[in-house]
This record gives sequence, C-alpha cells and structure tokens, in this order.
Amino acid sequence: MYKSTSEKYLRSTIVLAIDTVTSIMASCMVLLFGYFIKGGHAIGSDYFNWTWFITACTASVIALYVTKVYQFVIRFSTIREFSRVCLAALAKEILMIVGVGIFDGAHSFRMIMALIGLDFLITVGALLLVRVLMLWVYWLINRTRPSSRETDVVDVLVYGIGAKSASVLTRLRTSTHYRVVGFLSPDDVVKDTLLMGKPIYYFHDEAGIKYVINKSHAQGILFAYHLDAHEEQNRLVEYCQHLGLKMFIAPSIDEMADGKMTTPAIRKIKIEDLLGRSEIKINMKDIRDNFQGKTVLVTGAAGSIGSELCRQLAGLGVKHLVMFDNAETPLHNVRLEFEDNYPNLYFTPVIGDVRQKERLDYVFRKYKPQVVFHAAAYKHVPLMEENPCEAVMANVQGSRNVADKCVEYEAEKMVMISTDKAVNPTNIMGCTKRLAEIYVQSLGLAIEKGQVKGKTQFVTTRFGNVLGSNGSVIPRFTEQIERGGPVTVTDPQIRRFFMTIPEACRLVMEAATIATGTQIFVFDMGTPIKIDDLARRMISLAGFTPDKDIAIEYTGLRPGEKLYEEVLATKENTIPTDHDRIFVAKVRHYEYENTRQSSDELYALAEQVEIPDMVKLMKKVVPEFISKHSVFEIYDAK
Repeated sequence: MYKSTSEKYLRSTIVLAIDTVTSIMASCMVLLFGYFIKGGHAIGSDYFNWTWFITACTASVIALYVTKVYQFVIRFSTIREFSRVCLAALAKEILMIVGVGIFDGAHSFRMIMALIGLDFLITVGALLLVRVLMLWVYWLINRTRPSSRETDVVDVLVYGIGAKSASVLTRLRTSTHYRVVGFLSPDDVVKDTLLMGKPIYYFHDEAGIKYVINKSHAQGILFAYHLDAHEEQNRLVEYCQHLGLKMFIAPSIDEMADGKMTTPAIRKIKIEDLLGRSEIKINMKDIRDNFQGKTVLVTGAAGSIGSELCRQLAGLGVKHLVMFDNAETPLHNVRLEFEDNYPNLYFTPVIGDVRQKERLDYVFRKYKPQVVFHAAAYKHVPLMEENPCEAVMANVQGSRNVADKCVEYEAEKMVMISTDKAVNPTNIMGCTKRLAEIYVQSLGLAIEKGQVKGKTQFVTTRFGNVLGSNGSVIPRFTEQIERGGPVTVTDPQIRRFFMTIPEACRLVMEAATIATGTQIFVFDMGTPIKIDDLARRMISLAGFTPDKDIAIEYTGLRPGEKLYEEVLATKENTIPTDHDRIFVAKVRHYEYENTRQSSDELYALAEQVEIPDMVKLMKKVVPEFISKHSVFEIYDAK
C-alpha cells in the first residue's frame, strides 16, 4: 500500500515540476518575443524583466498547485482537463497582473495587459503540448514492451456507437489485454466513418460479419452494454458462435454498483446477459424514503436473494441492517464482503433459525426491527418431497414465527419472499410456501379488521427462478460443461421463468414501497424459457457444439416437478399497479382463526413426523395442491 501511494505521489510531483518549468519558460518566451518585435531591444528595463520573471515563477507555482492540474491522469485526459489547464493559466495571469502592478509602475497598463494576454496563450499552448508529448512517450513505451502484442492482446470490435461504446475505447487505450480496432454497427448510415479515430464497420448478416472480421482482423466482439447482447442474441451472437469469435461484455450496472467493482473489468459473455431484459425503472427516491434511517432485519441473509437484498439496502441509508441466517460459513462470507465494501454501514450478522421462537424473540427484542424481509426458506423441490416435515417446519412454521414476532414487537412491515411454485402447487415445497402466504395474509387481514391487535403491514412477493441462485440450473449446467458433459435436462419440453437476482430484489423493494395493505404481489417474469434451449445455448457459449462435443441427456421429471410454472399474471386474476412489472394477485381469503388452527395441527404432525396425515391436511387446506410425479399422489382426491 505504501509503495503504491508513494509512486503515485512521485508521478504527480514530476508532472507539477514539468508544468511549472513549462509555464515559466512560456513567460520567458513572451519577453523573447518582445525582444524580436522591437528589433533586438528589450521590452523594458532589467528591473522589469526580473520582476516579470520572478512574478512568473511565483504565479506559476501557486496557480498550478491550487488548480491541481498535475493530479489528473494525463493518458485519460478529456475536455475537462483542458478546461482545468485554461483555468490554471488564467489564475497565473491574474497573479502576474497583481505582482507586476505592485512592483513595476514604469510601464503602461495597456502594454502589461498585452503581455499578459500573450503569456496566457503561450502558457496554455505549452502546457497542452507537454501533455501531447507525454502521451506520445507513453504510447511509445507501451508499444515497445517486451510482452507480445500478438499473443497477449485480443483485438476486438466494440458493438454500438453510443456514449458507452466510446467510453469503452477510452478505458481500453492502455489495456494490456484488449485492443479496440474499430466499432461495429447494424446501421449502414454510419459505415465508412470514424469514431474517436477508429473505423465504424457495418454488418447486415453473417456474411457481413465475416467480411468485417477479415478486414479488421478482429478476434472478438465486445458489447458495451449487456442489453445489446440480449437484443442481438438471435443474430450477432449466433454469427459469432458460428464463426468461432470470442464475445466479451463490459460490466453491467449491477456489477459496478455499490462498490462491488471498483475497476470495471471486461469479461466473457455469460448466459445471464442473454436472458436479461430491458432495465427496470423503479422510483429510487420513494424506496430510499421508505427505508432510510430504519432498522431492517433480513432473514436468510446469506442466501442468494437475502444477500442481494442486503447489498441493495446498504445503499439506501438504513440505520441498522440485521442479517439473520443459520448457515455459518455463508453468513461469515457475507460479513467479510460487507466489511470490505460498506465500511460505513452499521450491520450485525446473527446466527439463528427461524424455526426457533426464542432466538427470534431475542433478535426482535434487542434490535427492534421496523422492516423485516423474510427470505429464509427451503426451496429445492425434490429434496423437500423427500423431507416434507422439514419443509413444513421451515417454510410454514418459520414464516409464522417471523410474522408473529413482527406483530408482537410492532414492526411496521413484513415482506415475505414467496415463489411461483405456490400457484397451483404440485409439490411439497410449493404447497408450504402457499401455506405460509395464507398465514401471513390472514394475519394481516385480521389486523386490518381489528380482530388481532397490531400495526404490522404484511406484503408477499411472488416470482419465479432467479439466475445464478445457489443450486439453480445455470450453475449446474456450468459445472457439467466444465467436466465435459453430459448436460442433464429433465424433459425436452420443460420451461421456466427466469429473472436476475438484482432485478428480483429491486422489484421486492418496490413492491414493499407501493403496498397499501395486506397484498400478494406478482412480478412480470417475461417469457418462459425452454430449459433444453438454455442448455444448448450455454454449451455454444462455452465454445462447444451441442450433441457433438457435449451430449445432452434427458433424465425425466423429478418428484413434484411440472413442465410449466404459473405466476397468476393474467388480467383475470391480477390487478395492475402503478409499476408495469408488478401486479396484485386476486387470491382466496382465509379466516385467521381457521388458519392458525390448521397451522398448529400441521406443526404438531410435522414435529411427530406423521407424514401421511400431514400431507392429507396440507391438501385439505390447499385444495389446488395436486401432486405430480410424487409418492403423495395417492392422497389426491380421485
């Protein structure tokens, strides 16, 4: 650390010294210019010349130091740095007017101002010339480095001609890994033109891309914006795959936000980039106002959704963030991450289980959370089919415990993270999440009706699969591809909704903000994706050919699994909100007393591991629960 700081300081000092000498020499040139103009005679007396020189020295040092022009990284200079150079020169001239005016009264003000004007122009020109020379020297040094440009540097074409594409070129000018050889655009209007000194190439089809690659000798395509990759996934991305071209992408907004990536790094394109959608517009002001200055508790804080919720809450000015999870190592890792990235955030990691009332009571009693995000849950369908009692204990009883403590300790709001599998559930996991929804909703409605004393507002958010979550299909496919296959897909027709984790969390916070009462919010998940197509696309992105280099095997639907998930996102069963991606679900209301009694019975049966009776009761409370590919089909009504 000390070495890095010292070297940075030394470089700045050298630049300051060079600028100072340059500025003084510029003032000397003014005197020299006057000497030639007057036919070999000095402009003034020796006293005036020495006054001019000493004043120039003093003014140069002061002006350059105060304006900090020496602190800018010259190789990344922009119009802003040019204006700062002009400001420094102007400050110098003002100081010289004062200095010369005080110490010399023998010459006219008009002559002095003429000299000052000339000094300004020469100083600005000289300082800019020095920077150009420095850039040339830097370029020359980099060009003659011993590392081979042919082997170490990838020549790329930047897709697009917008501001972000241009900024990518600026960032990569000094890169030792990537070299921009031009820009690529599907707009033929801009062909045969230049952008920042680089040619703009036009393409229409795969043959056009092949021609451009042969002409530019580019080895890959760099997308400046992740949505560009998404929009071009059925055209340019496929062309690149056919031609064996590398594909890269600049960091997304989510990757660069909240200190996660301090130095933007180019990376290879991922499947998540192609599955993404247009950027979600949310009202950050309202969200910030909703959470700022409050104590917030997140259960399941070490999980995929919970940890991302914590990251986004960290940037909203919360008073105290309490992270609650029963997984020691993942929570420890989250703690280390937050200590590094959010040094000013007041947060407390707490080991605990939502199934333990006493531990929850301690957390609520000690920290008094005002807002609770309940993300703790068991989520893997086949595993919960094999361990149904644990699913009930964690997902149903755990959610009840959290909700009851919210009421007892007068939390303002509880936001429960649910799933699309709660809609017409075909498995134990989905049914337990629906049962949790029912309890939370009935409790909230009972409070609104005055049947239960409390002030907590209960909000439920329901969405589908998230990209990159622990145990999800994409990390699984990635591992299988890295091993050389085969990639296992349950059924060639199986489809799922996908959403990025940051996208889901933003919608959760938006829903929590716009909620006006006890409501279940449904997110627009877009178009469902065929898992078979997803697997093939991932294999292609990895540089392999599906069914040739890496095989795809169909293993059959797992217990409790169905081909299509539902989210209740139709006009018939949802109510629109002010946000075009969020809807309010129309669901059947349950009486709180009945719900509480059935919850007590379920808990007792789960505790005693009375699986048949427990599953029968679950199907009674949730009649739309029809098991699929499961041993529990025998308990369905015939």
